[in-house]
Amino acid sequence: MHKILTTLFWLLLMNNLQAQFQQLYEKKEYINGNDTLRYRILYPINYNADKKYPLIVLLHGSGERGDNNEAQLTHGGKLFADSAIRQQFPAIVIFPQCPNTDFWSRIRREPHKKDSLGQFSFPSDLPIGKSLDLVSRLLDSLVATGRVNTKKIYLGGLSMGGMGTFELLWRKPKFFAAAFPICGGGDPQKVTVYGKKFPIWLFHGDNDQAVPVGNSRLMNNALKAAGAKVKYSEYPGVGHDSWNNAFAEPELLPWLFKQKK
Repeated sequence: MHKILTTLFWLLLMNNLQAQFQQLYEKKEYINGNDTLRYRILYPINYNADKKYPLIVLLHGSGERGDNNEAQLTHGGKLFADSAIRQQFPAIVIFPQCPNTDFWSRIRREPHKKDSLGQFSFPSDLPIGKSLDLVSRLLDSLVATGRVNTKKIYLGGLSMGGMGTFELLWRKPKFFAAAFPICGGGDPQKVTVYGKKFPIWLFHGDNDQAVPVGNSRLMNNALKAAGAKVKYSEYPGVGHDSWNNAFAEPELLPWLFKQKK
């Protein structure tokens, strides 16, 4: 009985700690016509509306889709809410949420495809999807407030969000100062639109069974050929949860905040 009570106590404590960091992010909605994008926003400590701040947007994976405006904070939310991080790297941080009925990127699944890329291809001849378009419009609206340092806008994402990252880079060229796609994939033919001298850090686990590592290897090679300032971290033995490794990289945020247009 004592062990059960102790376990319940720690579970409640962990849930409270989880809720505490989530409460730092304000719940917001961006509405365009009949379409709504739910998102969470974290402001810097001692936020001053008269100052311009770097802007970070992070696109979640397919498992965090929904309409609760909470699940998207599951991976990465705690990192950016850490008080020491917020003191060292003051920024406005955005976590949008994609509904279950949509996907951040345009993607084509080919079940019979048997190569290092798995079943994925990324058609670039289709119009932008509804949710990614809403993210793009939200970013424009934030820039229009005059509170964003437009030379320091950063984009990252994991899994489905890594795919969305690669797509938004070519959909919105010259908008971002740097990007960090994690276990994602994209259209290598589009890197010439944004790649030249662009700082980008790719992450992937070499044992990823959901999004094969060949997708990041392909994008890494294409970015190098396009003249990007590309870094690539591949983790031996790591599966689809390489975001844990990426967010634990001590140089990720120092590298990111050094980048500017």
